[in-house]
Amino acid sequence: MMSVKRILIIRLGALGDFIQSFYPFAAIRQYYPNAEITLLTSAPFVDLAKRSPWFDRVIVDDKPSWFNIAGLIRLVKKLRGYDYIFDLQTSHRSTRYFRFTGQRQGSAIAKTASHRHDNEERNRLHTFDRQKDQLSKVGITDYPELDLSWFLSEMIDFSMDRPYVVLVPGCSARRMEKRWPIQYYGEIANICLEKGLIPIIAGGKEEKEISRQILQLCPKAMNLIGKTSLFQLGHLMKNAQFSLGNDTGPMHIAALVGGCSVVLFSSSSNPALTAPRGKHVKILYEADLRNLSVKKVAQELNWVH
Repeated sequence: MMSVKRILIIRLGALGDFIQSFYPFAAIRQYYPNAEITLLTSAPFVDLAKRSPWFDRVIVDDKPSWFNIAGLIRLVKKLRGYDYIFDLQTSHRSTRYFRFTGQRQGSAIAKTASHRHDNEERNRLHTFDRQKDQLSKVGITDYPELDLSWFLSEMIDFSMDRPYVVLVPGCSARRMEKRWPIQYYGEIANICLEKGLIPIIAGGKEEKEISRQILQLCPKAMNLIGKTSLFQLGHLMKNAQFSLGNDTGPMHIAALVGGCSVVLFSSSSNPALTAPRGKHVKILYEADLRNLSVKKVAQELNWVH
């Protein structure tokens, strides 16, 4: 391959998808130790990317409408001037972005890419396996162990003198079928208390109503909804007895930091393609999560402390 001095990586997506690109990010950085690597990503992940050790620059995808000519011109300017492009998003939008770069040297699904990912089975592969297969076309096959000290450096500002668990009852408001019923989370929280574990409710600030309902069912639960950064949540999950949650981004954090976790999937997602991966991750699947009993979930949890 030609000498590569300036690289652009395109990775947009949701939180879980972004986290599942950590190993590919590290592998690309290791393969090109002297290159200047720029990441194009969505606004919510800019701080996360800037704190990581893999990028020299992070730029934001403003996602202009295809009819917004001025916005598209600004986008094209951002995308030009690179020697090699890694499109890890591999969506219709990012394929257009690849074309906007004016560069053929790259790893993408675009037909013009020099290292096109043309595996006909790619959409049947788990996100991580698909990215590994894509990068293998370039010759990147070595994946270093992740040093997550940068990710775990921000601690929660309180002391916990009892073992605790983290409950993640939310997910996208547009995908309500991915949520285990709130009442069930309340029941699990009370079981945790009976076993001497403090239940901590975690999630984004948009999920405050969920926490209010759980607290009605279990008033002694600790509510940290909207009160932690992703980095603090990582530290919290790493040291928890276990984390329990729906198919949502924070559960990928639990897997990333090596915490014990149980992730609940409905028929709206395929865990074979998108589930968090880790040594201590359990996946429970039920087509309709309303039919997944509290008893069955409780049997899968790590009560040893």
